[in-house]
Amino acid sequence: MKKNVNKTKIVGNGDIAKVIKDMQINRRNFLFFASGVSNSSNNVPQSEYQREKDLLLSQDKSYHIVYFSSLSIFYANNNYQQHKKEMEKLIKDNFKKWTIVRIGNITWGNNPHTIINFFKNKIKNGEPFKIQDTYRYLVGKNEFIYWLNSIPNWNCELNLIGSRMKVKDIVKEIKENRL
Repeated sequence: MKKNVNKTKIVGNGDIAKVIKDMQINRRNFLFFASGVSNSSNNVPQSEYQREKDLLLSQDKSYHIVYFSSLSIFYANNNYQQHKKEMEKLIKDNFKKWTIVRIGNITWGNNPHTIINFFKNKIKNGEPFKIQDTYRYLVGKNEFIYWLNSIPNWNCELNLIGSRMKVKDIVKEIKENRL
């Protein structure tokens, strides 16, 4: 009789999930949960937050879950950040093994809700936008992959800050095709 061996499981189809799938990570009993709400605006319907919560709680609790949260929980407090904090608590309360990866803004992918793609689309379409006098944290794909490969097999929280940049400098980098 063949022994049932749990393999790596990836939940999600977005920019983060695609990178994990491309990496072909083979971590036995690891579940990468990359199917969360990725839009931090206040326009997200409550049903989207509930969808993520229900999907999370339906996962096999015997896996070591890797959940992708947001660094913004440390400097903002709207519905999105409150939801991320709630999700982190649910993970700690319901999974025996867990890693919470708090990430800044990713610099790759097609999600129109990332700060990079938001500005790229506004610039491309000649649409006006407001540049806040604040900083954001940008995480590149190579840095992201490095830290995913370094996740230990014990409970932990990883804060991937990447590069800290003023929003006006992010826009400048985009206009100069460096981001």
